[in-house]
Amino acid sequence: MGLIKNFLGGLTIAAGLAATAAQAETVIYYGHSGPARGTIPAALKWYNTRIGELSGGDLKMDIQWGGALFKASAAVQGISDGVADAGSVIAAYFQKEMAAYSLADFPIGGANAWVALRATDRLMRTEPQITENLARQNLVYIGTFTASAVNVGCAGDPIRSIEDIKGKKVRGAGVYGKVFGDLGATRVNLSVYEAYQGLDTGLIDCTQGYDYVIPALKWDEVMDNYTVLNWGQIGGYGMFMNKQTFDSLTSEQQAVLMQAGEELADTFAKIVTGANGKAMTMMKAGDTARPIEVIEMSAEDREKMNAATTPYIEEWKENARSVGLDADKLLETYTAAVAEFTAEFEANGYPWASSN
Repeated sequence: MGLIKNFLGGLTIAAGLAATAAQAETVIYYGHSGPARGTIPAALKWYNTRIGELSGGDLKMDIQWGGALFKASAAVQGISDGVADAGSVIAAYFQKEMAAYSLADFPIGGANAWVALRATDRLMRTEPQITENLARQNLVYIGTFTASAVNVGCAGDPIRSIEDIKGKKVRGAGVYGKVFGDLGATRVNLSVYEAYQGLDTGLIDCTQGYDYVIPALKWDEVMDNYTVLNWGQIGGYGMFMNKQTFDSLTSEQQAVLMQAGEELADTFAKIVTGANGKAMTMMKAGDTARPIEVIEMSAEDREKMNAATTPYIEEWKENARSVGLDADKLLETYTAAVAEFTAEFEANGYPWASSN
């Protein structure tokens, strides 16, 4: 495929780039299945600005929002086939293709967004077997996002302990929803966008979600309480590029994309931590549509939830092995990175706090 394309006509214009080098602009067509608002779009816009800065105005993304190029469930194929030069991929839709990346969807990374982002980026960027696995799919990893820590909000009786999960009708998120089901909840299959109506009508008692989603989707109009689980997050969500397109770039352009991709972990952590902090402050201050009691799950209950996750980690290992990956090595790399960045956070706090 052409490095620079006319999107409407699908025509390569690389010759024009050479002819107008002084005013060159390398356009990367990027597909994102969601709308142009929220935490991840903010990060994508930052990334676009950053690659322009680092490249002296050469590199630029043309971001197609709202699934204009492909739906979330077709992202891997769309990027691999060259429907887009690059795009956002949610690992949960691609259990085989994104087997390694799916490790970030388990509570191993903990609830701290910065720690999990840095650990996931380390895993994806430094493990040769992941790079090789992606290359066979004509993909290159660029950078990572996270949905951030999974918590649970309810209408009516709250979840104060693990015992309160039993009997609740819950919309879950990934493995966290599965574990709630194992602990006695009735799982209800709804999207995050359907949770409001589910809570309002009584179809569900509770929904798992993320702090910043509460004001964004107006859950505070239908929730009575919110339990902070201090458990884990959905982290298999990031930027990937068509390998043929990436390989056709100059080494300097490739370096720019990768540098900005590495910087993305800190930048997105700042964005999502800020959004979560703002939402939590609103709830605790009572600055919400209705009063919301904020509850914190105990460390003992969190350990029980972690123990209930073990069978799913074993399932992940089998899945990773089925596509030729060394699951134990990946788990070792990831857990070591989590430990390293947890220690760094405990010693120094967030990197952006020290730079202010």
